[in-house]
Amino acid sequence: MRKLMMLSTAAALMTMAGSAFAAEVEVKMLNRGTEGVMVFEPALVKVAPGDTVKFIATDKGHNVETIKGMLPADATPIAGKSGENVTVTFDKPGVYGVKCLPHYGMGMVAMIVVGTPTNIDEAKATPQSGKAKQAMAGLFDKLAAQTAAK
Repeated sequence: MRKLMMLSTAAALMTMAGSAFAAEVEVKMLNRGTEGVMVFEPALVKVAPGDTVKFIATDKGHNVETIKGMLPADATPIAGKSGENVTVTFDKPGVYGVKCLPHYGMGMVAMIVVGTPTNIDEAKATPQSGKAKQAMAGLFDKLAAQTAAK
């Protein structure tokens, strides 16, 4: 009986330790940030599979949702409502492009990179419009610079 209790305790501790190593990153949806107006801050986030990103709506006019075509195959799209915080645990490696729908044309986009960006070519090929096109190109440039620096 004592041996069974020790095994149960060890299994519980290993489970808790595994979840303790998962990170949570906050991304704010802002009317004005260090990079300008109508931005996600930070706009480029790198996490490991199993990590969580909490999108904080600092204003009721912001939402977060996946940009169609900018997520790994079989990944669940993000579809937050205006003014709501959204917490997402990213399990599938790859590049996820997200936007604030009301401010997409103003360039309010972000990129979440989970583990190895396996779908980077597909994500780059996804058409963007307005200022979002320029903003997303800048995020791909930042990602390339960070990758080259390693």
